[in-house]
Amino acid sequence: MKLPQIETNRLRLRPYTLDDLDALYSLWTDPGVRRYLFDNKILSREQVAADIQRSLVNFETHGFGEWAMCLRGHDPLIGFCGLRFLGDPPEIELLYGIAPPYWGQGLATEAAMAVIRHGFEAHDLHRIIASVDVPNVASVRVLEKVGMTFEKRVRQDPLDLLYYAISREAFLNHR
Repeated sequence: MKLPQIETNRLRLRPYTLDDLDALYSLWTDPGVRRYLFDNKILSREQVAADIQRSLVNFETHGFGEWAMCLRGHDPLIGFCGLRFLGDPPEIELLYGIAPPYWGQGLATEAAMAVIRHGFEAHDLHRIIASVDVPNVASVRVLEKVGMTFEKRVRQDPLDLLYYAISREAFLNHR
């Protein structure tokens, strides 16, 4: 089975491979990235490898998962963006992160929009959610730019999280 790749004007999104372990581990342990990711905990290499495997199973089972974010024409991973199941009952969650040298260039927004489009157009999803730490204003801006709207604020000790969502209908109207 050929796993789906997504191309945008500036990015190539490809499913993780086990070869991404070192790059993802480096990205996910970067203090600036992990500040709002994984509740600032440092993941082990084994946890990163397990996430890669989980994503590959999701691609095989559901046709979507987490993509490595690369600049078009370049191989090095600069971030990630994808869809995963969250909660019980499960909802589809958008997640993303990007290396600090690439912050502020609109790349996270570009990737998020492409992944949301893929979810709605290729998989007929009806709704996609995202959560963000309250102080992560840059990520809030990304969610708003892609058309997601605020739904609720939830206290999950020790954090307050903001939940955003977009429906298929809202996405089609936002474009």
